Amino acid sequence: VKFNNCAGNKGVRYETNSLDLKVRADGTLYAAHHLQVPSKQLILVVTAWDPQTLGRWEAMVRFLVADKSQHNGHKPKGRKALPGELAQQQSDTLLPWRQHQSANGLRRQKRDWVIPPINVPENSRGPFPQQLVRIRSDKDKEIHIRYSITGVGADQPPMEVFNIDPVSGRMYVTRPMDREERASYHLRAHAVDMNGNKVENPIDLYIYVIDMNDNRPEFINQVYNGSVDEGSKPGTYVMTVTANDADDATTANGMVRYRIVTQTPQSPSQNMFTINSETGDIVTVAAGLDREKVQQYIVIVQATDMEGNLNYGLSNTATAIITVTDVNDNPPEFTTSTVKQPQKAVRTSVVITRDLTGEQELGRDGTPYHPMRSHFTFSQPKGPREKIQHFAAAVDYEMNRAFMLTVMVSNQAPLASGIQMSFQSTAGVTISVTDVNEAPYFPTNHKLIRLEEGVPTGTVLTTFSAVDPDRFMQQAVRYSKLSDPANWLNINATNGQITTAAVLDRESDYIKNNVYEATFLAADNGIPPASGTGTLQIYLIDINDNAPELLPKEAQICEKPNLNVINITAADADIDPNVGPFVFELPSVPSAVRKNWTISRLNGDYAQLSLRIMYLEAGVYDVPIIVTDSGNPPLYNTSVIKVKVCPCDENGDCTTIGAVAAAGLGTGAIIAILICIIILLTMVLLFVVWMKRREKERHTKQLLIDPEDDVRDNILKYDEEGGGEEDQDYDLSQLQQPETVDHVLNKTPGVRRVDERPIGAEPQYPIRPVIPHPGDIGDFINEGLRAADNDPTAPPYDSLLVFDYEGSGSTAGSVSSLNSSSSGDQDYDYLNDWGPRFKKLADMYGGGEED
Repeated sequence: VKFNNCAGNKGVRYETNSLDLKVRADGTLYAAHHLQVPSKQLILVVTAWDPQTLGRWEAMVRFLVADKSQHNGHKPKGRKALPGELAQQQSDTLLPWRQHQSANGLRRQKRDWVIPPINVPENSRGPFPQQLVRIRSDKDKEIHIRYSITGVGADQPPMEVFNIDPVSGRMYVTRPMDREERASYHLRAHAVDMNGNKVENPIDLYIYVIDMNDNRPEFINQVYNGSVDEGSKPGTYVMTVTANDADDATTANGMVRYRIVTQTPQSPSQNMFTINSETGDIVTVAAGLDREKVQQYIVIVQATDMEGNLNYGLSNTATAIITVTDVNDNPPEFTTSTVKQPQKAVRTSVVITRDLTGEQELGRDGTPYHPMRSHFTFSQPKGPREKIQHFAAAVDYEMNRAFMLTVMVSNQAPLASGIQMSFQSTAGVTISVTDVNEAPYFPTNHKLIRLEEGVPTGTVLTTFSAVDPDRFMQQAVRYSKLSDPANWLNINATNGQITTAAVLDRESDYIKNNVYEATFLAADNGIPPASGTGTLQIYLIDINDNAPELLPKEAQICEKPNLNVINITAADADIDPNVGPFVFELPSVPSAVRKNWTISRLNGDYAQLSLRIMYLEAGVYDVPIIVTDSGNPPLYNTSVIKVKVCPCDENGDCTTIGAVAAAGLGTGAIIAILICIIILLTMVLLFVVWMKRREKERHTKQLLIDPEDDVRDNILKYDEEGGGEEDQDYDLSQLQQPETVDHVLNKTPGVRRVDERPIGAEPQYPIRPVIPHPGDIGDFINEGLRAADNDPTAPPYDSLLVFDYEGSGSTAGSVSSLNSSSSGDQDYDYLNDWGPRFKKLADMYGGGEED
C-alpha cells in the first residue's frame, strides 16, 4: 500500500484490523504467520496514523484468493474438505482454534483460521431461531468453554439479531433479514473458560445477507417532460427517464431495463420514439414530426428488473410528455388577394382587420407587414390565424373618401432548411371612409390677448370662435362658459364674442403671473352632438391703482433723541414702474407731529423716523406719515404708525418700568391697580380669620361621648352569641360609656342617650307583667321621645337614643337562661293580641290542645 504524505507527516505508522496480516514501514503487506485462506476473497482495513499529530487515515484492501489446483493445472486427489466448504452446511462444525501433535510428542499451537463469510438469505420464513453454524474449540475436551459473540447485531444495535449457545457454540439468527436495511454484519466469536479467562483469540465472523428480488423499480418522477423540434431526424435525443431498484445492483434483482408500452397519439406512426433499455434515453425513431398536426405526445414507459424479464421481474411505469416545438417551416399566406372594408372617418387612428392564414407558427418567427403607402402603419399578429390590425393615421372623410393599399407579409426569420416556398405574400386592400360627426375645434388654442386692468364692465375683449370640420353637414355651433374662476367674462352663444362682466383686477388671487385663464365650450347640433373646448388667456397690464402702505405699523423708541431711530418703508400691490421710489413726509396738521418728530430719507424705499425734541414723555403716540409712490399719476396714502416712547438704559433698550409706562399706564392707573391688589389681599385675610374662628368654636363645643364610642362612625357587633347555660357572667360595664358627666344624674330615670352612661345607683324599673300588653311598648317609646325632646343638654345633631337600658336591676334574665319545655304548660294565646306580624307565631304556638 502507498501512503501519499502530502501534509509532510513524519514517522507514520501502519496497522491492520487483522492479526494475520501486517504492514511494514514501506507499506509492504505480509503474513504474520503461516496462513491458509479458505474464502475466495479477503477484506481488511489498513490504518496509517501519525503519533505526533494523532491523525488517522484508513483504506480498504481486498484480496482475491486463487485456487492452487488451477495454478498447478490438475485437480488434487483425495483433497480434504476446506472449512469454507464446511461452512456452507449448517450442521457442520468449525474448528477455528485447531491444535496439532508434533513428532516429539509436544503440542504446537495451530495458527488461527480465517472463517469464511456466512451467507444468510433475506426474507427467510424460519422457523426462528434458525441455526447458522457451530463454532467450537478442540480444547473443550480438556476444559469447559463458554462461547459468545460481539458486534453489530449481537450486543450492539440492532440488538439480538444473532445469538450463540454458550455451551454448544451453535450460532442462530433470530428473525428475517432485510438486505436493504443492512447488507452485512461483522461479528467476533470469543472462547473463555468458566472463570472468564480467554482460552482462544477472538475470531472474525462475516455474515452476508443474500439479496432477494423483493423491490420494484421506482421512477424518480412519475411524469417527465421533454421537447423535440418538429421535423427532427430519426435518432434525435428527446429526454432521459430513470428508475432505481433498491435490490442488489450487481445481481439480476437490481438490473433494470426500460421499454415503451404505449404512445398517444399514434400519428403519423405508432412508433415515433424508442428508448434505450439500459440507460432510459428516449430518441426519435421515425420522421414526420409536425407541430401543426400533433403538438404533444404522451408515452408510457415501463421499467422491469431481472434484466427486463417480464415473467420473473417486477415492473413499474411512468409517463413521458413530449412537446413538439415549432420551427419556421410555413410561410405566411393571404386567403384572398383583394379586401374591401368600410371604415368611419375619424381624425385619430382607425383599425381594420383581415384574416391571415397559411403561417400557423407561434409568433416567434415574427411576421412584419409592409404597406405600399406610408399613410398607414401596421401591427404584428400575436398568434396563428390571428387578424392583422392596420392602423391608419388621421383618416378624414372631408379629405379622402377611399384608400387603396397593397399589403405584403413576410417572415422576419428565414424558413427552415429544406423548405422550397416563397417567403412572402401580397394582397390588395380597399378602405372606404364613412363620414361621422366630428367635434368643433378652436383653431387657436390657447388664445392669448393683452389689455390693461380695470377696463369697465361690458368691454368687448375678443371673438373666440370654433370651426366645425364637418363641411358637408349643415350644423350650428353654440358657445358656453366651461371655467371662469372669477366670473369676470361673458361669451355670446352664437358668435363667441367675449365681453367683461366685471372689472378685471391684476392684483386678484385668480391671477397667476399676470395671466387670467378661462375655458369655453363649443358644441354642434349633430347626431350625436359633439363638443370641443378652448382656453382663453388674458394678460393684464398693470396700472397705478393701489396706494402704498407704510411698514411697520408699530415701533419703539427711547424718550431721548440720538439714541435710536425707526426705519420705515412702504409696500405697494402694483408692480414696476408704479411702485418706488417712495416719498415719506409728515403732515402739517396737527402741528405737534412736525414739532416732535422728523423724517430723514435713506434711499428710494427706506426712511428714518426720529425725535426732533430733546425729551418726550413715555407713552404710545400715533404718528401720521404720508407715503407717495412713483406711478403716473402718483398715488399717496396717509398711514399711522404707533410709536412706543419709553425710558432706556445705557444700551438704548427700554427698561421694565419704561415698558409699562410705554404701554399707556399712567401714575393714577398704577396707583389704582395697587389699591385693588391691597383690597383683594385684605378680603382673603378676613376670610381666613373667619374660618379659623369657626373651627375654634366647633372644637369648643364637643360631644359628650368619646369619639371611639360614637355609634355614628363605628360598627357595632350585635350578633355575638354566648356560650350557653354556662356563659352567664357578663361585664355590662363594657357596654357603657367611659366618660362621666355630672348633669346626667338629674335626668329622668329609665331614659339615657347613647353618649351617656349611667353613674351611681341604677334606677329600679317597674316589673313588667309576664304577659305584656301591646300598648306598653308604644307608651315606653313615646315616653323616651318626650324625654329626648325636653333634654336641654342634647347636642344640636341627631344621635342614637337608648330607650330601654335595663341596667343591673332588670328583671329580665339572660337570653341564654331560657329553657325549652315540651310540657305544654306555657300559654301563647297572648300572641294573638300583638298584631298581624305575630299572627304566624300565634298560629304555631297558640290554640292549646286543639293543635
